[in-house]
Amino acid sequence: MDEASFEDLKTRLWAFMEKEIYPNEMTFVKQSREIGESGNEWTHAPILVELKRKAKAAKLWNMFLPVDSAAAAGEFGKLGGGLTNRQYGEICEILGTSVPMEFASQACNCASPDTGNMEVLARYGTPEQRKKWLVPLLEGTIRSAYAMTEPGVASSDATNISIRIDRDEEKGEYVINGRKWYITGAGSLHCKIMILMGKTNNDPNCPVHKTTSQILVPMDTPGITLLRPMHAFGDDDAPKGHMDMLFEDVRVPFENVLLGDGRGFEISQGRLGPGRIHHCMRAIGQAERSLSLMCNRVQERTAFGKKLSEFDTILQDIAHS
Repeated sequence: MDEASFEDLKTRLWAFMEKEIYPNEMTFVKQSREIGESGNEWTHAPILVELKRKAKAAKLWNMFLPVDSAAAAGEFGKLGGGLTNRQYGEICEILGTSVPMEFASQACNCASPDTGNMEVLARYGTPEQRKKWLVPLLEGTIRSAYAMTEPGVASSDATNISIRIDRDEEKGEYVINGRKWYITGAGSLHCKIMILMGKTNNDPNCPVHKTTSQILVPMDTPGITLLRPMHAFGDDDAPKGHMDMLFEDVRVPFENVLLGDGRGFEISQGRLGPGRIHHCMRAIGQAERSLSLMCNRVQERTAFGKKLSEFDTILQDIAHS
């Protein structure tokens, strides 16, 4: 996107944040908590549904899909925002000033794990896979999950991934058995597809980075059980959720593999490169929001006859922040 258009986009996004996002943060938190406490039928908070509609109408939608991934997606790439990864990094910084951090990102269809999954489909999916899953994700009619982390191994080292993906040559199907946990987004009823990373080659002589594959697994496939929502600092993050999942003889056709057998690590590197930038920039936006609130507060509060901002120790603490 040319710089003049990009500056206009940022101006319109800041206006959207001020008018629609910041005033509705507590409403979103309240509605999300009520949905989580009401049972396990987790759906979007009503305020999020409303803001998604407004963001789409304001053309603040799918800003994440970079021009290179959009080009790889062919005809489906026209639904992207036309930004470079550098430009989208600045957008993430603005989106990240919302509380919770991904509230604004969800409203603009720029939230994980959908963004990474859409880039995977754009870059590595077949035309049929893109039509079936990428288009509804870009349109915001469904959500997705990415299933990699496992409870029995240190999944930060992905060579430890152990969930089995066996081939049933007679039926032309993969058979998945094992367990995944902290699978973000899987708790939502809007989640219709997951990308699962698992071991398709158990030959000890096979190079370790060619032993895993990534496969599209629809959430309604028989044999998938959501065991429980995982908690972080006591929060289940409903209605998005991070789920503990069991896979028992889960069958999907061979054509659901992405890029080909044994190419899971190749896909991961393509997915994680821009993803790291996006998360970091949102975190910077969150830090900037916190610092801004701190600065505002010390100018509003008075103690011992003067503003907190007039105390050297307070200024020093803010500077250290």
